Amino acid sequence: METIPAIDEGLAGTDFWALVLAAGAGSRFGGDKLSAPWGDGTLVQATVAMAKSAPVAGVILLGKPGERLIEDPGVRVVEVANWAKGMAATLRTGIGSLPADAAGAFVFLGDMPRIPRAVLAPLAEAVRAGAPAAAPVWKEKLGHPVLFSAALFPDLIALTGDRGARAVLERLGDALIRIPAPDDGVLFDVDRPQDLIGRP
Repeated sequence: METIPAIDEGLAGTDFWALVLAAGAGSRFGGDKLSAPWGDGTLVQATVAMAKSAPVAGVILLGKPGERLIEDPGVRVVEVANWAKGMAATLRTGIGSLPADAAGAFVFLGDMPRIPRAVLAPLAEAVRAGAPAAAPVWKEKLGHPVLFSAALFPDLIALTGDRGARAVLERLGDALIRIPAPDDGVLFDVDRPQDLIGRP
C-alpha cells in the first residue's frame, strides 16, 4: 500500500497544478540524469522553470526518497516511495498530493527541458472549455505536457506499470484536444548523454 502525502495547509487552490515527474532511474543515461547541465542550471531545473510558467496555482516535483534535485521555496517536493514500480506509481503519488479542489493537472516529465511555452495557455483554455484533457502535437505525434482535468484523476490513480497515462489518452479518442506545437520541444527528451549535445 503506497502512502500518499496530504497537501500542505495553505497550498489548496481551485485552479490547475503542475506535476513534474522526476523519479525515474535514468538507467539509459547512466544515472543522475536530471542533475545534468542544461542552460544555466540543470535538466530538471529547466523543466521546473517551464512548469512554473504555466497557468497553475503551484508546482509539485515528484522525486525519489532522499534525492534533492532542486532547492526552490516555490516548488513542493514529494517523495515517491515506490518509484521503482514505474511511471504510473509516480503519477499516482502526484495526483494524490494535489488539493481536493484542483481543477486539473499538467503533467511534465523531468527530462523534457525544451517544452515551448506557447502551448501552455492553449492547453489550459481547452480544458477550461470542457475538454477532459489536452495535449500538444508535433507532426501528428502527441507530446508533453498533457493537461488532465480532475474528471480523469480516478483513471490516473488506477494506472499501473511504466506506460504512464498513454492508455487513458487513447481511450479518450476525439475527446482529447490536440494543440499544434510550434516545434519538436514537446517530443524532445534526454535519454542518453549524447542528447545533451547542442544544449543551450
